[in-house]
Amino acid sequence: MLPGYTHFQDRSGHQPPKFSSNGNIRAPRAQRQARRDNRQGKKVSSLLVFDHGGLPGQVVMTDIPLTRCQFVMPFAEIHSEIGGPTAALLAKFGLPTSLEEKADHYVPLLPAVRFATAAQDKQGLSEIAFRAAQRLSFDHLSDAMRIRIRHAPTLLVALQQMCKWAPVEDTNLRLWLEPSGESVKICSRLIGTEGIPRLEMSQWLQNIFVLHIVRQFAGASWTPRIIAFEAKYTPDMDVQSHWPGTRFMSGQKASWIEVPLQFLSYPNRADIVRSNLPEAERRPFRNDVVSILKLTLPSYLDEGGPTIMQAAEMVGLSVRSLQRKLSLAGLTYSGLLEQVRFNNAMQLLRDADNKIIDVAFSSGYADPAHFTRAFRRISGFTPREFRERLRSRQVEINRPSSQSDDDRP
Repeated sequence: MLPGYTHFQDRSGHQPPKFSSNGNIRAPRAQRQARRDNRQGKKVSSLLVFDHGGLPGQVVMTDIPLTRCQFVMPFAEIHSEIGGPTAALLAKFGLPTSLEEKADHYVPLLPAVRFATAAQDKQGLSEIAFRAAQRLSFDHLSDAMRIRIRHAPTLLVALQQMCKWAPVEDTNLRLWLEPSGESVKICSRLIGTEGIPRLEMSQWLQNIFVLHIVRQFAGASWTPRIIAFEAKYTPDMDVQSHWPGTRFMSGQKASWIEVPLQFLSYPNRADIVRSNLPEAERRPFRNDVVSILKLTLPSYLDEGGPTIMQAAEMVGLSVRSLQRKLSLAGLTYSGLLEQVRFNNAMQLLRDADNKIIDVAFSSGYADPAHFTRAFRRISGFTPREFRERLRSRQVEINRPSSQSDDDRP
């Protein structure tokens, strides 16, 4: 244990964090072994705590940084509200021109940053990232993240889950904890973006996202003593006036906010039944081109889907190189696009409130007839028949047994 640290009892009965001889909060044994087996790219500063670590069954980073459309939406809304040509500006940077109902779809991160920067500069806005961050709340995090935070008994457990699930928000986002005196730094970094300008656009959202998680345990009015940015950026005085008790730091090795050490044992304020969530539910993010395209293409389907030239640009390849990589996976680009359209349509059909014609257009089909033919070719059913089978299966699951166990032969 670090000198000056007092032992505290987790109010839920969970063990407090263990410190190694060099001052690190000790990760679980399996996680420490995994780090020893794969050192490359794992060292961050001198203190590393809980991260997703690339362990089996956990989310891993992609080569092309992707972000959820949810985090692009507030920038687009601000730009539209002052009369800016938002659709044209989104298209200029290769982003979907409509972001409605795409909160959980993904787009390339760096074009999103360039869009936010251009929106600020062209319209003479100031501090657009801060304004966008103000529009976000805990409820804007992904379902996967929110569920695990709400089921965490203490802040410490919530932060462990946050570190594992961070790539669901931004695929190259890495989070960890560093003890610092009587406090803990909750650090974040977008791997592979070093040296790229104006990353405060993303780092504001990274810090706010962590802040909202801490507030689930510390209370809605809590504010950190320090908010730090990896970018060489200092908020203007108007922004700082919103945080009168907070000190801002720039040019750090990572973005971070500071939390008192004793907060780690705080119980969850959410009135929710605790449960053990299966590890198998974690979403795998693989770093191959096919996986990256499967994450990004759904964002563009309602506009017809990207051409192969546009898709190649998204993943930083020439058209010929993309075709070669797809061929090695046994795919063509048109076949991959058809598969993504079908999967998107299946998801939308599960919601009975979605009209079939809307599902067709949202999935990139030219018309309902084209949709029906394509869907039947892949599944053997029309979209309507598929939905009926889903409904029948649900009825069977929910139907009470007509016989008791004693009556059965």
